[in-house]
Amino acid sequence: METMDIGQLAAYLKRDAREVGRLADRGQLPGRKVAGQWKFARAEINHWLESRLHEYSEQELADLESAHVGEAVEPLLTTLMTEANVAVPLPAATRSSVLRELVKLAEQSWQVYDGEAILAAIREREEMGSTALPSGVAIPHSHRPLGNAVLGDSVVAFGRTGRGIPFGGERGSLTDLFFLVCCTDDRTHLRVLARITRLLNRPGFLDALREAETSSETWELFANAERELLEG
Repeated sequence: METMDIGQLAAYLKRDAREVGRLADRGQLPGRKVAGQWKFARAEINHWLESRLHEYSEQELADLESAHVGEAVEPLLTTLMTEANVAVPLPAATRSSVLRELVKLAEQSWQVYDGEAILAAIREREEMGSTALPSGVAIPHSHRPLGNAVLGDSVVAFGRTGRGIPFGGERGSLTDLFFLVCCTDDRTHLRVLARITRLLNRPGFLDALREAETSSETWELFANAERELLEG
């Protein structure tokens, strides 16, 4: 398992090393001391980050993106997600069927070599804790990057069910908007999650996703919103 020290984690999170050290000392970061020095497992840090992204400010999300690739100004979501990877409506009414249908959508990219392995990975991640957010959005993904025997390149799929369904959200909240994120490396994974979160935070964007009548219209919403995000 790949590990990082305080300095490496600070660069990974694009935060001051002293702040990271304080968070670790307070028990607010998943880490452990080895010979008196903090060590952090990358997979555990990613899981910690994922659960908090919806609380990040726009600037914090943009900083997280740029920490992992230059200025991060290129289209990302609409590069990894084509119209073929979008389904409105998504023909699913249960948690299990949502995951199966999302994997089928990802397979339309021709980058998926082993759909069953992806399905198993995202089921395992959901068992660790639901990826459902209070906004009615869920972002199923694997706990670790998918190997080249499973995935040729990173892929994102999106589906909207006809009505909200139970997906493990807090206080029994229902979920109707689903992103499947399949990435070949941690850096792309974090950038995609940050980019999705930035788009979802745009005023009116969630409403627009729920009002779109077709898959084509939905993909255009993503393309336009991402372009405006990068221009603005």
